[in-house]
Amino acid sequence: MRDPYKILGVKRDAGQDEIKAAWRNMAKAVHPDHNQGDPSASARFAEIGRAYETLKDPKKRSLFDTASRAAEAKATENTIMQQRHAAREAAVRAKAAQANAERVMEELARAAARKAAADAAKQPQAGAAEPAEEMIERIFGTQSRAAGGGGRAQGFAAGAAKRPEPGTASNERQADSGKSDAEQSAEEAAAAASAILQPLSLLTSLVRRFTGVAPAPEKVPDQFATATVTIDDLLNGSWVTADLGEGREAGFSLAAGTTEGSQVRLKGQGYKLAGMQRGDAVMNIRIAPDTRFTVDGFDLHTVLPVTIENAVLGTEARIDAPTGPLNVTVPAWSGSDKTIRIESQGLPNGAGGKGDLVVELRIMLWEKPDDKVMDLMRSMKNGLFL
Repeated sequence: MRDPYKILGVKRDAGQDEIKAAWRNMAKAVHPDHNQGDPSASARFAEIGRAYETLKDPKKRSLFDTASRAAEAKATENTIMQQRHAAREAAVRAKAAQANAERVMEELARAAARKAAADAAKQPQAGAAEPAEEMIERIFGTQSRAAGGGGRAQGFAAGAAKRPEPGTASNERQADSGKSDAEQSAEEAAAAASAILQPLSLLTSLVRRFTGVAPAPEKVPDQFATATVTIDDLLNGSWVTADLGEGREAGFSLAAGTTEGSQVRLKGQGYKLAGMQRGDAVMNIRIAPDTRFTVDGFDLHTVLPVTIENAVLGTEARIDAPTGPLNVTVPAWSGSDKTIRIESQGLPNGAGGKGDLVVELRIMLWEKPDDKVMDLMRSMKNGLFL
């Protein structure tokens, strides 16, 4: 169910009089009798009724407010957890990059030694060959200074990855900035990884020069995008095309078990950067509003308006189900809190089955006032209070 406060257009601290007035105004505006050319009028009218039913009852309103606060707290907690997870991943990548730099240096040292030995064998009269360590220092030192590095890759990486000790000026700046530990850790880890990865391009060119073998390229981070799909797309497992920006699109088919908030990973369809392995595209699934149904997990909900006499006496009604028109039986003495559950008429759940179709009954008055009904209600009211 959508936020009833947003549906009625009232603030969360609105009083009962304000809520009732907003409901009356909106109900009059969207009533199906006044919007006969709009097929979505009944659904919108029913949604407004559900919102009012929730907010006019103090118990239901309290339960909704509590659930909303819990959801907001959960979202905040998830954000913090994601930041901490990103910090841990950045630290792992930085450590792997440093280990890779050390491995490349070892390979470079062996290649330099072999080259020096070969040169010495070809030109013995030129004197002793230059030691491999000095050769590496000369070549790499020159290259790194030209790039602004100013030292060996191993020492550079170690310096970049070093974290400040507690109580240092760096930590004081962190306190002044107001950033959380997770955010600060993520930035520090990302900076360390960037500092370590920067001289790897120099190492790669040197390794190619001596050995012809380059280390495996780093993978570009995931690209996140949103794909808006319809309920019919989910029911049919349709092929969906989503915009990735910069004139790029990604296509994929909707698998069973996909619903609101699901993620679909598309290998190798993300960002592309020179010298790096292409990243993945991660599509966040959002379901477009539908005039017929609302989605609750794998269940679909629809509203069936019934008149007072049919609610009291019971009736047979015809509804629009995902598979087509369907007959349902409304039991006698059914109130607006009554629901009729039809199994396996919902979304595919990924386990070989489907969710249910939940029919919510809404009692409707006649288009025009009926004197006999009003007299009957008046008699019952007076009789109950005599």
